[in-house]
Amino acid sequence: MEDNYTINRGCCKGGAGTCSKLEVHDWLSDVVHMATADNIVEVRFKNTRKEYFRNHSNLKLKVGDIVAVEANPGHDIGVVSLTGELVKHQVRKHKVKLVNGDFRKIYRKAKQADIDKWKEAISLEHKTMIRSRQITADLRLDMKIGDVEYQGDKTKAIFYYIAEGRVDFRQLIKVLAESFRIRIEMKQIGARQEAGRIGGIGPCGRELCCATWMSNFVSVTTNSARFQEISLNPQKLAGQCGKLKCCLNYEVDAYIDAQRDFPPNNIPLELKSSQYHFLKADVFNRTMYYIGTGEKSLSGPQAVPVDRVKEIILLNKKGHKPEKLIEDGDSRQPVKKAKEFEDVLSQDSLTRFDQPKPKRNRKKKRPIKNQEESSGASSGRTESNAPQNKGGGENKGQRPANRRRRKPKSQS
Repeated sequence: MEDNYTINRGCCKGGAGTCSKLEVHDWLSDVVHMATADNIVEVRFKNTRKEYFRNHSNLKLKVGDIVAVEANPGHDIGVVSLTGELVKHQVRKHKVKLVNGDFRKIYRKAKQADIDKWKEAISLEHKTMIRSRQITADLRLDMKIGDVEYQGDKTKAIFYYIAEGRVDFRQLIKVLAESFRIRIEMKQIGARQEAGRIGGIGPCGRELCCATWMSNFVSVTTNSARFQEISLNPQKLAGQCGKLKCCLNYEVDAYIDAQRDFPPNNIPLELKSSQYHFLKADVFNRTMYYIGTGEKSLSGPQAVPVDRVKEIILLNKKGHKPEKLIEDGDSRQPVKKAKEFEDVLSQDSLTRFDQPKPKRNRKKKRPIKNQEESSGASSGRTESNAPQNKGGGENKGQRPANRRRRKPKSQS
């Protein structure tokens, strides 16, 4: 139980359960190189921090082992996240900076005393973060401390903060060092890293990419949305961090490759009767939609194949104007595809069961009043003294009291 607890805590140093955020699939696990096996090891710490160390003692390490590594000053406690040949590829990918021309060392596998001290350091992180936020507010600094990470030997603490501009926190470091009696290191993080640390559910219904598998953040621009013909609505393009969504970069390369031979969309199409301007494009179906501006132009957006658009632009450059956007019998004319599926969920409201069912309007049967009652009520006489009206007169239109009843069918 002790090892499982420390391994789970060691992933995010304070998070609950195992964290798949920094896991890397070792696709070279079945390749053994005796000369370089377990020489350089990847070790993960809190949040997205990863560092690489040299196993100079040739310890038999595997993924999940808790190790004591060299730090400045003292030592730190981390969890082994990757070993073997793939570590070299990760070092080249992340462009790791060496300390004095070499990697730092792995001292040993963590002992029980190291783990106990590491747990004490983890328990102090939340209190330190709350206290440091109060100190920052008292000093009136335009910054927010998002997290605190203690070193494994409790001699140093890293304060992660968010700020829009540059902040002079020299006085803050002095106050923090006097309050907590430790070495202070300030590290600025962006809004994307903060959103990944907090986590959440995206508009796609899945957990945020920055909180599950992303460790490196690439800049996202509005050109990614333009290439994919996405509306430039900042409310829809922005993620929970307030920046452009990282997923805008996922498919942009496919759109760029598909639009390499598309004509410019700022050139209008000149016809004899009217002029058409670009409206939108269906990239993968190679169809461009144009809308007319003249009186004799066709109503609504018109779908034109890309090859036909090129022909019209070439004819316009030569001074010719075709009569129609698409000639009759042209095999390149876009065909409307039938719906492959039917969206049934949109037909029903999500709150249809919350509203009470409307009551059915049932016609109430009127009680048939006898002529005797009506005549008796009008004349003030009793029911026995009221004469029966069989022929009409003043009570014409009222139903007779002695109404005929249907004879029952004789049973044979």
